[in-house]
Amino acid sequence: MHSTPRFLQGVFSFEGQGLTKPAPLDPALTYTVPPGTTTQPVYFRGGNSSDQLIYVLLIRDGAPMRYFPIGARADVHVPLRVVEDLLGDTRVELHLAAPEGAEGNVIIDFGLIEF
Repeated sequence: MHSTPRFLQGVFSFEGQGLTKPAPLDPALTYTVPPGTTTQPVYFRGGNSSDQLIYVLLIRDGAPMRYFPIGARADVHVPLRVVEDLLGDTRVELHLAAPEGAEGNVIIDFGLIEF
């Protein structure tokens, strides 16, 4: 079986709207599984330049799938041990939530394997 790595990554500025209000960061953080293939998320890495706790939320077809909290001026690496198959036409997005008024940059590296 042939596999292809896919990545959602970059450095993104944010201004928090509240920890209960996750919002999309950038269109580059969206991926739709091609028809006829299966994809598995395999890891998440993130860094937070702000002085506040933030979190990145993995959304699957409009519903929360995984939460990745990142401490103030900290980073996180999460190898995804519980791996779920994402079937063709599944859409995933990464959103961010931060306390209201918090500003900073988040560095995101989210890896998927398509097969």
